[in-house]
Amino acid sequence: MKKHVAIILSGCGVFDGSEIYEATLTFLALEHHGCTYQCFAPDIPQTKVVNHLTGDVMEGENRNVLVESARLCRGEIKNLTDLNRDDFDAMIIPGGFGAASNLSDFAEKGAEATINPEVYKAIRSFADQKMPVGFICIAPALVPMVYRKGVQVTIGNDEETAATINKMGAYHQECEVDDFIVDMVKNVVSTPAFMLASNITEAQTGIDNLVSEVISLCNYDD
Repeated sequence: MKKHVAIILSGCGVFDGSEIYEATLTFLALEHHGCTYQCFAPDIPQTKVVNHLTGDVMEGENRNVLVESARLCRGEIKNLTDLNRDDFDAMIIPGGFGAASNLSDFAEKGAEATINPEVYKAIRSFADQKMPVGFICIAPALVPMVYRKGVQVTIGNDEETAATINKMGAYHQECEVDDFIVDMVKNVVSTPAFMLASNITEAQTGIDNLVSEVISLCNYDD
């Protein structure tokens, strides 16, 4: 029986959406593990639009998170409000600045951050059933906004970000780029990816290991 995984995207592009390599590597790893997947994104405006050539914010330009996320999966995407937990076995959220600025306001508010209500509802529906959820790169910053205190996560070894995550109630553990941290009580898996990776190969190893762990945590009746 194939495992079916929900993926939440946050736009398209490392500086204002989902990190493209991380999203693509997640798709590839899932297929290599014999899984199917469905992408989702909230139908909301991006917090900001960044020129990825210069790194500058494009003042006055507006883009939609769902529309931009569709670029990453060849248009095969649904509004996050259509996500039904019962249709899936697990969830994975790639990183990219969009996780910290579109799915939440962590980039702006740090330890005082809040999460988008639709994103909260989707992740919480999996958490309530202790279904496995994988968080990549900066996406683990979402964990303490959804789960109860003490959940183990990693973003690698950035001291400032780790301290902020701990202040929010999670328990950060340092992790190498090719490894992952798993909270066996909550079935939360996280890996640093481009929080540490210097190239796509380094990111690929950690993401593939995360996907493998997420799949191994899935429970089936078959």
